[in-house]
Amino acid sequence: TMPSIFSYESAEVDWCEGNFERSPVIAEYYNTDGTSLFSFLLLPPLSCLVLEAFSELRVNHGNFASLPLAGIFSVYFHMTLSYVGQLLDELSILWTLAVAYSFWYPQAFFPKCIKTRKHFFWLTGITTVISTLMSFIKPTLNAYALNCIAFHLLYLTRRELKKCNDKRVHRMAAVMVMWWALAITSWISDRWLCWLWQAINFPYFHSFWHVLIALSLLYCCPLVIYFDVTYEMPSFKPKLEYWPSDSWPVVVPYVTLEEPHKQC
Repeated sequence: TMPSIFSYESAEVDWCEGNFERSPVIAEYYNTDGTSLFSFLLLPPLSCLVLEAFSELRVNHGNFASLPLAGIFSVYFHMTLSYVGQLLDELSILWTLAVAYSFWYPQAFFPKCIKTRKHFFWLTGITTVISTLMSFIKPTLNAYALNCIAFHLLYLTRRELKKCNDKRVHRMAAVMVMWWALAITSWISDRWLCWLWQAINFPYFHSFWHVLIALSLLYCCPLVIYFDVTYEMPSFKPKLEYWPSDSWPVVVPYVTLEEPHKQC
């Protein structure tokens, strides 16, 4: 008989960590516990608090709210390894990316056939719905497709940095790329070198992925907002800062705005 889509271990993918070794009810303990997922549940709200200083402006915070939701679905998936959990985990990431593209994709990079933000909303929405339906055909390919979107984001970042002379922006972008490179290396290592990590009894690289990709997002979000303000509110002067201080070893990056000067 066909297994229930809600059943434990009914997913099409299984990560390197051994199942039910630490708990009789949690399939992948380290991929589920707070150590590996605190970053999705804690860091986005913390970033929102830092950004609250200019929340009355055009900057959209909806994408920050969706990150903890993606973290919750990731917890459910790794706890059960169910087919439904796998889809919720991957589709929540897809829709989070869709929201980010809809609100923050620079209008200067729109396809020539797209003239307004509203039209781009429709294009993004239709593409996302089609991608969602295709995800049910072969769910194991979803994770690879979602990771490939990062290369487009890196390409856009590179284009923006060519037009920017602010050393703080270049430094933040470099740190973001560093965390992303470590994250994707951990993800690939867990998928392709599982035999090696199991041989040395260290199959925990997917849990590293959760923390490292969250750290990358912590730097990515202020960068996106910085460029968004540059395009959409050119009268303001955005500046990247670190909370609580530049000198602290662990910091939360954020954006401040310099009020435009009134002209006579």
